[in-house]
Amino acid sequence: MCNLNYLRMKIKRAFIKGTNWALAGLIGLLGFTRCDLVSPRMEYGTPNADYTVKGTVVDKTTRKPIPGIKVAYSWNGPVAEYGVQPTPYVEKSSVITDVKGAYKLTDNFFPVEEKQIPVYVSDIDGQENGLYSDTILNVDFKNAIHTGKQKDWYDGEFTTTVNIELTEQKGNE
Repeated sequence: MCNLNYLRMKIKRAFIKGTNWALAGLIGLLGFTRCDLVSPRMEYGTPNADYTVKGTVVDKTTRKPIPGIKVAYSWNGPVAEYGVQPTPYVEKSSVITDVKGAYKLTDNFFPVEEKQIPVYVSDIDGQENGLYSDTILNVDFKNAIHTGKQKDWYDGEFTTTVNIELTEQKGNE
């Protein structure tokens, strides 16, 4: 009797393992992957457009261009992951200003309903070119120049110019 129960238990385990392997294989063949709320993918039938913001970053007092400043787009809103404190933004794309303080940041987004996209500006080179306070700008694309050929779900490119003035930190701020 004991051997019969042991045999039944082994058969159940083998059946469950086999079923798990078959389901994993089926899911793999069908291309299911994890759900990723941080970076939604553009799919067929999803309207999208390129949004470009360009300009220069200068010191607010001296009006001199500031090289080495990061200008970045972000996914909307703070993102929390298990065991990690929520961050103010998760970088989607970024550029660094050149020696003339110029930048040009382009990325593809779903159509922007309110025509504003947050742009994060941060000093990443430390004391090298002065220490500047980070800032967040809501870049308005309402009056942006619309270029690029609209095709299917692609709405073209929207370009706007934003010159950014940063305040240098004094002392131990």
